[in-house]
Amino acid sequence: MEIKRGRLFALSRRCAPDGGELFDELAAGRGCRIERIVSAGQSTPEGQWYDQDGDEWVALLQGEARLLWADGGESALSFGDWLLIPAHVRHRVVYASAEPPCVWIAVHFQR
Repeated sequence: MEIKRGRLFALSRRCAPDGGELFDELAAGRGCRIERIVSAGQSTPEGQWYDQDGDEWVALLQGEARLLWADGGESALSFGDWLLIPAHVRHRVVYASAEPPCVWIAVHFQR
């Protein structure tokens, strides 16, 4: 078994090469994936929705963000807040702070 180690707040890169959010897979196995996401002011493009096949537990470790739900509701998040988003609940990020950047932990899994 390989032991891995990292730093959640080591932000040498604040965005992907295309300027979008940065996604780093931290661990994965048997229907579960854990990733760190860094958002530095990015939002989901207008008209695009996340509609995932599995559940997602997401925690905001740094920054502030707002999610918009397909039913018109909105959720404001600040550091320390978390959500459990069931599969196929359509949502989008409409705001993510740039300073400080948002650091998220997302756990994707099947129930």
